[in-house]
Amino acid sequence: MIRDIFQVSKAACAAVVFALAYSLVFAGVFGLFPVPSSAIMPANQVFKILAVACGGLLFIRGERGLVKGVALGISAVIQTWLLFSTIACSFRFGWTLLLEIVIGAFAGGITGVIAVNLRRD
Repeated sequence: MIRDIFQVSKAACAAVVFALAYSLVFAGVFGLFPVPSSAIMPANQVFKILAVACGGLLFIRGERGLVKGVALGISAVIQTWLLFSTIACSFRFGWTLLLEIVIGAFAGGITGVIAVNLRRD
């Protein structure tokens, strides 16, 4: 049980780091090229899904991949929301956050199932 919590915690921290890195790269692209502002929200969603997938594939092992993945997705979304809300000094709680949590849980669940079924030598 403790090992499962440790795996999910490491995966969620890695997902937050990946999300921050993706956002920084996107901010650089946004500064260099004319990107429409309507592309920011969908790009951030894609980055969060990729971050959850990267964190899960790196750290989730063993069994109960679906449960670990869902916990990873929810934890990573909440942590990234807290991080980016702190940076923006704006804590907005609404339907978009709930939708992000559902999408994160779904992406984490899929990633968890894939991660525990990969053969690692």
